[in-house]
Amino acid sequence: MQTNDLREQYLAFFESKGCVRKPSDVLVPRWDPSVLFTPAGMNQFKDHFLGRVKLEFTKATTCQKCLRTGDIDNVGRTAYHHTFFEMLGNFSFGDYFKKEAIHWAWEFLTSKKWLAIDPGKLSVTVYKDDHEAAKIWFEEIGIPTNRLQYLDEDENFWPASAPSLGPDGVCGPCSEIYHDTPNGPVEIWNLVFTQFNRVGDPPNNLQPLPSKNIDTGMGLERCAAVLQGVDTNYHIDILRPLVEAAGEVLGVKYEPGTKAGMERSAMTEDHARRLRRIADHIRACAFAVHENVYPGNKEEKYVIRRLLRRAVLDGRQMGHNGTFLHLLIPKVAELMKEPYPELLETTTRVAKVIETEEEHFIDTLDSGLDKIERIFAKQTADGRRQTAVVSGADIFDMYQTFGFPPELFETLASERGFAFDWEGFRKEMEHHGEISGSAEKGALFKEDVLAEIKQKHKTEFIGYETEWVDDAKVVAILADGESVDSVCRGACSVVLNITPFYGEKGGQVGDRGKLILLNEGGGGWVEHLEVSDTQLDGELTVHIVNVTSGTLKVGGEVHAQVDEDHRQAINRAHSATHLLHCVLREVLGKHAEQQGSKVDADILRFDFTNHQAVDKETLRKIESDVNRLVLMMYHGNINEMPIDEAREMGAMMLFGEKYPEKVRVVQFGNGIELCGGTHVKNTSEIGLFKIISEESVAAGVRRITALTGMKAFEKAQAEAQTIGQLASLLKVPSEEVLTKVESLNAQVKQLRKQVQEAGGRRQEAAVDVDGLIKSAEVINGVKLIACELPDMDVNAVRQLIDQIRQRADSRADSVFMLFAVIADGKVALLSGASRDITDRYSAVDLIRKVTPLVGGKGGGGRADFAQSGGSDAAKLPEVFAEVRKYFG
Repeated sequence: MQTNDLREQYLAFFESKGCVRKPSDVLVPRWDPSVLFTPAGMNQFKDHFLGRVKLEFTKATTCQKCLRTGDIDNVGRTAYHHTFFEMLGNFSFGDYFKKEAIHWAWEFLTSKKWLAIDPGKLSVTVYKDDHEAAKIWFEEIGIPTNRLQYLDEDENFWPASAPSLGPDGVCGPCSEIYHDTPNGPVEIWNLVFTQFNRVGDPPNNLQPLPSKNIDTGMGLERCAAVLQGVDTNYHIDILRPLVEAAGEVLGVKYEPGTKAGMERSAMTEDHARRLRRIADHIRACAFAVHENVYPGNKEEKYVIRRLLRRAVLDGRQMGHNGTFLHLLIPKVAELMKEPYPELLETTTRVAKVIETEEEHFIDTLDSGLDKIERIFAKQTADGRRQTAVVSGADIFDMYQTFGFPPELFETLASERGFAFDWEGFRKEMEHHGEISGSAEKGALFKEDVLAEIKQKHKTEFIGYETEWVDDAKVVAILADGESVDSVCRGACSVVLNITPFYGEKGGQVGDRGKLILLNEGGGGWVEHLEVSDTQLDGELTVHIVNVTSGTLKVGGEVHAQVDEDHRQAINRAHSATHLLHCVLREVLGKHAEQQGSKVDADILRFDFTNHQAVDKETLRKIESDVNRLVLMMYHGNINEMPIDEAREMGAMMLFGEKYPEKVRVVQFGNGIELCGGTHVKNTSEIGLFKIISEESVAAGVRRITALTGMKAFEKAQAEAQTIGQLASLLKVPSEEVLTKVESLNAQVKQLRKQVQEAGGRRQEAAVDVDGLIKSAEVINGVKLIACELPDMDVNAVRQLIDQIRQRADSRADSVFMLFAVIADGKVALLSGASRDITDRYSAVDLIRKVTPLVGGKGGGGRADFAQSGGSDAAKLPEVFAEVRKYFG
């Protein structure tokens, strides 16, 4: 059975049992702060399991895209581990339970109408105390006693070991189904019976839930491997062609198994493992980048960067020095097009993002690997290890300087037998204010102080129609993280049953305004409480309130009034964001898709896909085109409609976003987008649109920041005033200011050059090159010159380094230099090396290592010359000490 057929068979089977077929959730569930990636099929139903939402259905079935990195070191090595995979699932929210879950699983696996697996090849496990499940398997299914095994809570309970170790909350026993293979039994299905609420420590800490649930998961790739009779998931019909394609682009034939009478070489085994890992990682990254998760330094973006760079290194270790991963994107889309046809729409964009990341890593890979070899070499003396640990400082240096993911460094270290100082690395990260990320953010079911309120209430939002309401009822108050009945002073969070306040969502900031309390002694509304922000928590709107007088009580009524000026300023910026998005796609191309946005009062920032900076002339055109749309006085056409209808009318939809069945469509002219935010009624209300910056925020992602309304007018007015003042100082008309400044700049450059040339000649003559080399400190056979050169021109220092290098080369001296020049409180660091030692010591490595000590960042150059700068000259003694350590 082909994998696509298996997926469809599974979903159709459970539909026949009354389950509602739901589409896969997005791979990156931005609505769920507890995880970076969707880890399981049940993730999109968390609120259903917890009773936080009104149930429109009580049983469901899905095939869910998942990404996990917990077993990343086993990817490619074992037959069944992946990062990206698909999970087939069926779920019950207080509907069917153990009997049906077990019977249906067995029917689907063994019935001739469905998978027709030989029952003799199947075995099961149950939790040691789950006699109810065991009885169903024995008496109703008829499984032989030698085919059922009782296991402890670490194997057959969810979460693992929950009865003893926690966490508190919903949990339950599992029953797993295994299929016999030549390599032993393989788990293909896990049936989880969530029937308890764990409270406290054992014994007697498992309390029966009033509503029992079912959560089952079958690995699509693993089951397909069983049905197709292959020995690894990587040989099924939707994966093996990708593994072989990876081999083709690398010029290596994939040879996964031994042939009769032939032994497989270690090199072939390494290649096969690397090709499988490349296939897995590029598939995961293709889906993530398709959903607009680009490689970066934080959280889910860091995970994608880590996967891509691991795959690039695999290619390098197989002898390929250029980019190649991006060439596999069309193959991923082709193999996955039946369940996910949308991948075909973004192959060009996804491939370009991945190629850019490859190029960035490859630029530093050779020097990075050389540095790692030097780190390993430092640990070895006379063939014996001095220490078996790679230091946290070295790990951080490789991460900061070369973008080398520490997990990747650890893999290389473990191959050499070195341990890894993760604690030291974390301290370095904290010291430098950097955080990377991992695949797991926190508990899947986080503690929710509003959980009980969510079961009884939801906030009705009426802010599209009005900016005030008279009789809103207070349904909950939180103070100091706890639910309270009343507040008479201080900050608190207030939930109302109805509100005109927009809670922060979709990039639009929350409303501000006031809540007005009714005077308990009569006399109308008197106490005004400031609302400084508004947030969303599920279906509740949470108002951040400061109580300065009166008493705010649960059950009381308030008058809720949005700050109209603030709301209108937000509306202007939000509607302008839509116009900007439309113009960007027209001017730059359809690839210019939204990556994120922030909409505040008359200020907006908009992140979009583009692989190069937008030049000034194009920016001017974009700004002009948006203002032209503003002046067209387009009326805002806003309607709610089924998502299919919105798609038919051409509404722009962002890949990776999760949309409900009914959506809100916002249209200004030809621009049509799905949006839940607030907007102007007519584009003319935006007034003026002015771009104030365009910059890079990540590889392939640019950001435009712009102003609207009065902020845009005030910015334009201030700039005009500055130009007027310059014109007065330069004694030219305003329109000639630029020409005059350019002329003056040219004169200044010429004069500066003349002064530097004259000063440089004097400075060069004053430095004794031979004396510097003779007096150099010798460390490990290298003459080290490390000193300050106050009052010396930087260009002269460059020439001095060249002279020393030439003199050293002619005399067969090994020389390394670091000069510090101090001027105007700033420090310039210049480093150089004679050419005979650049294979061991790099000027770039050293400059990047010491620059942070003087308050600088980065630095660049070549192995024989590099330069950087900083602002803290007092730290130069530490710099010179660090230089000596570098050679010690």
